[in-house]
Amino acid sequence: MSTKAHSSCEHALHMHVCTECDLVSRVPELQRGERARCPRCGHTLAKHLHRRFSAPFAYAVAAVVLGLVSLYFPFISFESSGISKAMTLPDALLVPYRYGYGFLSYCYLIGVLVLPFAYLGIVIYLHLGAISHTPAPGGRFLTKSLRHMQPWVMSDIFVVGVLVSLVKIMSLATVGFELAFIPFCLFALLLICTMQSIDYGALFERHCGPLQPVALRAGEPGLAQRVTGCRSCGQPGVVNERGRGNCQRCGDSLRARTPRSIQVTLALVVTAALLYIPSMALPVMTITSVGSSEGQTIISGVLLLLSSGDFPVALVIFFASIMVPVAKVIALLWLCRKTQQPYPSRMRARMKLYRIVEFIGRWSMIDVFVVTVLTTMVQLGQIMQIVPGKGIIAFALVVIITMIAEMQFDPRLLWDALEHKADDSAPDKDDAMVSQSALGQDFSQ
Repeated sequence: MSTKAHSSCEHALHMHVCTECDLVSRVPELQRGERARCPRCGHTLAKHLHRRFSAPFAYAVAAVVLGLVSLYFPFISFESSGISKAMTLPDALLVPYRYGYGFLSYCYLIGVLVLPFAYLGIVIYLHLGAISHTPAPGGRFLTKSLRHMQPWVMSDIFVVGVLVSLVKIMSLATVGFELAFIPFCLFALLLICTMQSIDYGALFERHCGPLQPVALRAGEPGLAQRVTGCRSCGQPGVVNERGRGNCQRCGDSLRARTPRSIQVTLALVVTAALLYIPSMALPVMTITSVGSSEGQTIISGVLLLLSSGDFPVALVIFFASIMVPVAKVIALLWLCRKTQQPYPSRMRARMKLYRIVEFIGRWSMIDVFVVTVLTTMVQLGQIMQIVPGKGIIAFALVVIITMIAEMQFDPRLLWDALEHKADDSAPDKDDAMVSQSALGQDFSQ
């Protein structure tokens, strides 16, 4: 064994394989408040947060209490022409379903009610075990589940959607905040605090054990060493000639590269682009007032807000519902193309674009929740009524499909192309060294 490899073995417990660029790095023991980032792409490899177990537990317990309170009491009241109606959070589940738009009800049920409470329940359960130094039964599976659930928890987006809904109808009726409004807003805020305060490395260490030693060479890609980093727990793991394996720490499946990453991403992006056309052309809701009905598209809704002087809200809807889906489609197409065009000076910029796409995609659900809230509140018979339109179903599918497309794109393929370019520029390199690009293409098929 070479001196370099021997040195790596001595520090194997601190070896990390970046899941975004595949670089092997040696991470020192972190102090509280410190984070270790990949020197090549800037991805966070490890962190040591303050109050790593007590803070998430406290936030989660407080959030659950406030969330349960908000489900029981009225949420918003609505009054027009002497007729008033109070909306509760469960009402937003039932009313769209009665109009035959159960898909909206399912989006609301899963993103705003079921997943947030399930997420908080798992956090409380896991951190109780961590605080008591007792590995919780099923802790390995539940800790992995938290990461996969997080992008689909949308209570914070629902709150923004509610505020946008109120601005839209304030000129038509009197709107009041009821007892459940403030508790639910606090619930959404504490849910965000819970997510930000979770130390996944500490949770995996408590429920799955510490990182297992693997002999690696720091500063080189993991693909050349037949290893990859577990996307759940961060454990470096050995993969076979097909790029497959199993994490010895958490049991998750290891993939050197996401299977058929580019093909699946492109297929999903094209599907989303096709659905975007009817989502903009068809009405997302129909407004009935004093016997006359008028369909409203997303674009006409933005124009109506601009004409009424609600510029901030109009900009929010314009960017979240019109610009963001288009930008995500273009960005993902561009990133797929750039897996074949490596430029060393632009790699950091491409990774920043990938992370922006990863962050902003879910916020397009604002308009879906706006229609859900308006449909639930404005039910005053022939005086005033709002029902969903077919355009909102197409738009919801655009948002969901683009989120899945972003998750399917493997950013490590961008760096594989860079490694392949470096190999081509060095013809005297040891022939035994496996080509990163060739392996990456094989594993992604």
